[in-house]
Amino acid sequence: MSSFDFTSEADMEALKNAIDVAGRAITNRYDFKGTSAKVELNDKEKLITIWGDSDFQLDQIKDLLFPAMEKKEKESVKRLDHQPVQKISGNKVKQEMKVRSGIDSDLAKKIVKLIKDSKIKVQASIQGDAVRVSGAKRDELQACIAMVTKAITDFPLKHGNYRD
Repeated sequence: MSSFDFTSEADMEALKNAIDVAGRAITNRYDFKGTSAKVELNDKEKLITIWGDSDFQLDQIKDLLFPAMEKKEKESVKRLDHQPVQKISGNKVKQEMKVRSGIDSDLAKKIVKLIKDSKIKVQASIQGDAVRVSGAKRDELQACIAMVTKAITDFPLKHGNYRD
């Protein structure tokens, strides 16, 4: 019986690269000179923090950061969990964005229900932060991949670990 896994892992090297690119763009931009605009990545907590002088400046930083992230890893912006903007000393603001990794239980249940409702002859089970799909025929597995990737568009999913 063949099987594969639906997973979702963030490529931290690509994320670091994108943040470096955005950081260099911020230091080179004339309108950011003399401001507190910067982008930081905390690897251990998987947390991106952007700093600025106003909400407008935070939006400008995001306009630099998000295309750089998309260029390095497709759909990586969808995995960010935006926290509310915080006011800090004086007129400065910051915003934290958590990088979600793995498939949470609600999304895993949604994927399993979607597969079972589709009447494709495959079985789906939740394996920690991944969803394992197994079936007798490769064509059915490919149909399942196509159906799930078409239906789930709000979170980046990868399929892999194919076993015959």
